[in-house]
Amino acid sequence: MEAKARARFVRMSARKVRRVADLIRGKNVEEALNVLTFTPKAAAAVLEKTLKSATANALAIEGTAKLKAEDLWIKKILVDGGPIMKRIRPMGMGRAYRIRKRTNHITIVVTDGKEEEKVSEK
Repeated sequence: MEAKARARFVRMSARKVRRVADLIRGKNVEEALNVLTFTPKAAAAVLEKTLKSATANALAIEGTAKLKAEDLWIKKILVDGGPIMKRIRPMGMGRAYRIRKRTNHITIVVTDGKEEEKVSEK
């Protein structure tokens, strides 16, 4: 059983978010939430919110009444670049420098690992 959550158009560079996402990739959800709580990066708050959403989505799926949040682990976490807002910064001698305000899309997939067991048995 898999569940997915997306955070789109997050106003942060994808490169900065990937640094924090690498800390929790492949971990248990409970352990990942502990890591994110004590990570002093702005991206940790966004990732924590998205991970909690993915966990809630997994628990809300029909037929998962006996599933607990401790049983879930992060199967996949993607941080893709989003659209870039372009702004102008006036500089000396009539010049204008370009400022790129980057965004990103975060996708987190959590699973309980039961599909992998069925596939490996066959």
